[in-house]
Amino acid sequence: MKRILFLFFIGIVNLTMITSCQSDDNDGDDNSNIDCNLPEISASSNVEGFGVLEKLSGIWNGPVFSPTPLGDYEEWIVDFRPISPSQISAKNELDRLNEIFMSFFVVKYDCDYKIAFRNGGGFSGEVRNSYMIIDSVNESQSQSFYRFSDPISGGQRVYTDVLFKQDSLIMTTYTNFFNTLEEPTIHMTWKASLRDETAAQEAISLFNFPKKEMTRDFSSTFNGLQDAVFYSVASDPYPESEQPYLGDTTVSVTISNPVNPDSSKNMLLIITTQPLFNGNVFQFENLNYRSRYVFLEAQSSSTYNFNYMHPGNYYVNALYDSNGDFNFTSGDFINFPFDVPFTLTSNGTSNTTVDINLLIP
Repeated sequence: MKRILFLFFIGIVNLTMITSCQSDDNDGDDNSNIDCNLPEISASSNVEGFGVLEKLSGIWNGPVFSPTPLGDYEEWIVDFRPISPSQISAKNELDRLNEIFMSFFVVKYDCDYKIAFRNGGGFSGEVRNSYMIIDSVNESQSQSFYRFSDPISGGQRVYTDVLFKQDSLIMTTYTNFFNTLEEPTIHMTWKASLRDETAAQEAISLFNFPKKEMTRDFSSTFNGLQDAVFYSVASDPYPESEQPYLGDTTVSVTISNPVNPDSSKNMLLIITTQPLFNGNVFQFENLNYRSRYVFLEAQSSSTYNFNYMHPGNYYVNALYDSNGDFNFTSGDFINFPFDVPFTLTSNGTSNTTVDINLLIP
């Protein structure tokens, strides 16, 4: 699981690092100079791509396929939930230096209301965030298709296709590999299935999600830029610190068994929305409720902060991975009692502790 998520991060880095001049699609237009007289957004407004908000809520899990040296990998898990009436987000992390935050939200852009896709985070400790705007929609009873492209360089440089078929989600990114190709080719495809919808229901009800409300005015945000990629928090037009509703959870973890943990081994923290154990019996099917997880260097004691986290009720389990298979297997060590519960409130903070102390026979 660690390798899978890490290599997906690498793919996103390649996607967001692409730089280019404005494409012919934009014709060099400066949106701020256009008097579009767009009426204030309302329930009757047309919002291009609005349907994608209705379909994203839930925990999604599936394999990643890539024709690049990244190769194919078994799973990537994303917990999408509303964070406002017109925005949905998810955050994932690999370790202390690599994380990704994705969100879809309503913006004003090019004299219209559209859905924007924010995609980025920290990669090896460096910040990279990219923005794409919806430019194609095709919805039917059997499937729904949405395409997002860089608002400046356009689809000739980089774009992302999002396709829904019943309870499946297929997300495909295309790049021209730093302008080395005449047109973009597939960089990676994520084929996920919907594993759980229950955790998102509280936020859906709270916000009456989705509603047609403007999250950001991007009319002039990208004027004068070569692409919609930002490499610092100061320049980011919608930084994580301004995302609403989300909270922080700090997990303090100790390892009392083994007595002398090997720092070359990994420790895995897993946060789920349902318990992984029924009494002392591991419930394999409840891995579908994984919301956040992170790999840390094994130490006798350490802490980790899960920031920009959806409010809700959770359980945390910690694993000392003795054999390096990133799974609960014989010879590893786990916390007991299992499933340490905690609750996170809107814009709140929570603190919980967990002790790794039990050898898995």
